[in-house]
Amino acid sequence: MVGNHSGVIKFYIEGFPGSPEFRHTLFAIFFFSFFVTIMGSMIIIVIVCADHRLHSPMYFFLGHLSCLDVLITSTLIPPMLGGLLMSEFLTMSFSACFTQLFLYLSFGTTELALLGVMAVDRYVAVCNPLRYNTIMNNQVCISVVTLAWVLGFLIEIWPVYATFQLSFCRSTVVNHFYCDRGLLLKLSCEDTAFLEFILFLMAVVILFGSLLPTLISYTYIISTILKISSASGRRKAFSTCASHFTFVIIGYGTCLFLYVKPKQTQAAEYNKIVSLMISVVTPFLTPFIFTLRNDKVKEVLRDGMKHCYHLFKATPSVSMVFFGSLKRIPPVFTTISQIEIFL
Repeated sequence: MVGNHSGVIKFYIEGFPGSPEFRHTLFAIFFFSFFVTIMGSMIIIVIVCADHRLHSPMYFFLGHLSCLDVLITSTLIPPMLGGLLMSEFLTMSFSACFTQLFLYLSFGTTELALLGVMAVDRYVAVCNPLRYNTIMNNQVCISVVTLAWVLGFLIEIWPVYATFQLSFCRSTVVNHFYCDRGLLLKLSCEDTAFLEFILFLMAVVILFGSLLPTLISYTYIISTILKISSASGRRKAFSTCASHFTFVIIGYGTCLFLYVKPKQTQAAEYNKIVSLMISVVTPFLTPFIFTLRNDKVKEVLRDGMKHCYHLFKATPSVSMVFFGSLKRIPPVFTTISQIEIFL
């Protein structure tokens, strides 16, 4: 039996076993996804902060959602990439495993709360457009986002702490690409039935607590859109919610499959696949979902690219300045006076 001594325990993350060629292929795919996710999310954050046309509650929430995508992927993917380059298991200390699991769950909980807030924002925009600026003012937006971040971290303190208070026996090899809570419970030699039940109840409260306002909001939104007489009006109203609705389906679908189940230790291989959906695929798709389906964001991006192009075109490069100055040098200096005149 291995006690829960933080200075002694080391967890061995199995990751994706296979031939070196297979692991290198996975490394290239995941690195590309990670790079695109970081760049796409950072572009959204920059344009939301820099362009006054995106200074509205919807894009304020989108900026925080993109920030969470950066943090979630940065918590999970770099260690996974390091493990793919190793011939043996990735070794993680007790504190590193604790920190990774806590940050991942906290960021994920904050993102779910933020999705619920975004759904309510879309409800106010579609169903109460005349009162939108009054209801969703700056103070309200800052308050709800701050509350989402604080609750996301506070809620996950006890579950993660209780998990790492268990004693581990037989092995500390985790058949996953990160410190998955369900597999950590499976490695414990204690009876974890009660803890799993509590974690199940908490997962239900967290997921359905944020899903319920989303369902209610979209019920009213769809009802309001169907009452619009013109097809162009219905299309325009639905376009304001299409990106968020698509993200909700992907995000909640994977989370419900992964966490809302009484037995947290079942189906390790399926958990690995679904976790890839949450940590790799969904953040990778987020910039495309919120840009390709949003006319205002596309307009801002086009204007930004045009501005950069004209700025680059108007500013001569160093090489052009250097070689342009060389053209003014006389080809041959025959006397000292010519050199003095040129200088």
